[in-house]
Amino acid sequence: MKFATIAVGTATRVATVENGRPLRLLDARFKTVADVVAAAADGEPLVFDDDAGLPKEYRILAPFPRPRRNIFCVGKNYREHAREFTASGFDSSAGKDAIPDAPIVFSKVPECVIATEEPIMFDPAVSDATDYEAELAVIIGKGGRGIKVAQAMAYVWGYTIVNDVTARDVQSRMKQWHVGKSFDTFCPMGPWAVTADEIDLGDTVIRAWINGELRQDANTRDLIFDVPTIIETISAGITLYPGDIIATGTPAGVGIGFNPPKYLKSGDFVRIAIGGIGELRNSVLAI
Repeated sequence: MKFATIAVGTATRVATVENGRPLRLLDARFKTVADVVAAAADGEPLVFDDDAGLPKEYRILAPFPRPRRNIFCVGKNYREHAREFTASGFDSSAGKDAIPDAPIVFSKVPECVIATEEPIMFDPAVSDATDYEAELAVIIGKGGRGIKVAQAMAYVWGYTIVNDVTARDVQSRMKQWHVGKSFDTFCPMGPWAVTADEIDLGDTVIRAWINGELRQDANTRDLIFDVPTIIETISAGITLYPGDIIATGTPAGVGIGFNPPKYLKSGDFVRIAIGGIGELRNSVLAI
């Protein structure tokens, strides 16, 4: 199933999604998709509000407007992207080989999440190298620690789309990635969250367009470290909880991979599509 978190006046509600639009409201106790995931973890059924039709006016929010904690992210998880990033000279994590021998995990703060159709904003005085990164994000459905590869998929509730927007110059200068990845508005998410049965991890297409130009075109089969390996790596020492979000990495074609780089500019429009989920659409605005 597909789910959306929507704003109706000052309230938030969850609706199922069919044919690319919200359709059927859940009971008012389900305020965001996080509540749907929590109910599934507790073995509670979904309850629908069949007495209330979808309102005429609503706004689509990110499925998790404010995740319960930082978003886990995996860097350099597609071979060609790892090579383009290392070749850029901005990669403070590069060693002898561009391809990492273990997952590179960092995080983004929850407050940087925005919804589809909301603007990605950047301050040129702080960074003039804002980049896009189309990513499939995993939504954890069951808590656990020390999760092994063989059991990892049982802990997955579903997936969404994330744009891991990055200030490349800050990322390079600070020798770590957290700050340059966590600026306000630097994590567009959505528009929908889908249950795990909607996605075939062995064959899901990820594409990104900037102003209509196809920049990223890849498949999840090309991941260096697959989802079970990522979950095993993170959970080895960190307890995962229902509603945790893990962005699995971006493929080649990001702005820094071009010569000269093609960073985002005010007025640009970013469209990301992942098969089985939908399209995440955001304009870009300098402030």
